[in-house]
Amino acid sequence: MKKASLALFTSISIIFSFNAFALETKAPHAILVDYDTDTVIFEKEADVPTVPSSMSKLMTVYVIFDKLKKGELKLNERFLVSENAWRKQGSKMFLHVGSSVTLEDLIKGIIIQSGNDACITAAEGIAGTEEEFVNILNEKAKELGLTNSHFVNSTGWPDDNHKMSMRDLSILSKHLINDFPEYYSYFAEREFVYNNIKQQNRNLSLNRFNGVDGLKTGHTDAGGYGIAMSAQQKNRRLIVVVNGLSSMKERAEEAERLLSHGFISYDNVHLVKKDVTISSIPVWLGDKNSIECYSKEDLVATLPKSDMSRVYITIRHLEKIPAPIAKDSHIANLVIDVPGSSAKTYKLYAKEDVSSLGMIQRAIFKIKHKFSL
Repeated sequence: MKKASLALFTSISIIFSFNAFALETKAPHAILVDYDTDTVIFEKEADVPTVPSSMSKLMTVYVIFDKLKKGELKLNERFLVSENAWRKQGSKMFLHVGSSVTLEDLIKGIIIQSGNDACITAAEGIAGTEEEFVNILNEKAKELGLTNSHFVNSTGWPDDNHKMSMRDLSILSKHLINDFPEYYSYFAEREFVYNNIKQQNRNLSLNRFNGVDGLKTGHTDAGGYGIAMSAQQKNRRLIVVVNGLSSMKERAEEAERLLSHGFISYDNVHLVKKDVTISSIPVWLGDKNSIECYSKEDLVATLPKSDMSRVYITIRHLEKIPAPIAKDSHIANLVIDVPGSSAKTYKLYAKEDVSSLGMIQRAIFKIKHKFSL
């Protein structure tokens, strides 16, 4: 492969992983991701399945939002509260057995109050039983690419087989933000009153860290304190997930510290615009001597500000690409080398068709080429 220098600086939306900086966290499990580029800025045991506690309620919320968007449910639809839901221990919305409650109130009860009774009521109303609803959760998790997650209930109630990794929680968080912008504002609500009982959102950072607008906390004795959180500052959005901490205060502080690092130490750099010619590559035995290549998408990368001068971008391709070449076929790669991470590769495509030379033209070309060596 030949390397062609590219006089540009940085990017696309693929996962880079930087642990070049000596960043640490008290959290046994953590991940910090740029929302737009999917760049993993920091990770620690991010693929280990952990006890997600109430953070796994995000999966229940995803299924509800998905059915709302498809028109299978309505916000004003009413659900009956069963004795099974009413009896569930842990955090509660304080629903009354035999009463009916709107789906919108259940959503707020799940997100803001972390109500186990709200989760079970929604699950039973949607699927008939919580067990059937769990099947929906696991099917949807596979669709979303959550490879280190498994659900056995709708609430996050501790169970040896109920697990999620930090990476999966970050992926799920991005899907909630991206797939349901019309419903995402529920995560930023500070309090909710139901049955004359006011409960505060347990995400302390909503009130004290610039740009935080979601998502969900979690706590059990088995899992410790965790949070999946997102914040937006100056057109950049980050997602952080931490778990296994010792208190509400510590989980908020660790999540905020990681977010601060991501906003202060990294930036998104626009490298290449889609459909714009990036380079011209020699062609072998074609009716054109060269062919232009382009990217099918804007290339944007999240890069460490202090190490920007050490980022290397090259275009790699065969010394001469043999004809015929079809328009929009993959003919080269744009490669980004960043200190402390493995090189990342993005495909470049042919801007036009290139036909092969005819038999006589090929023979003449090969003779000329032979005597020019």
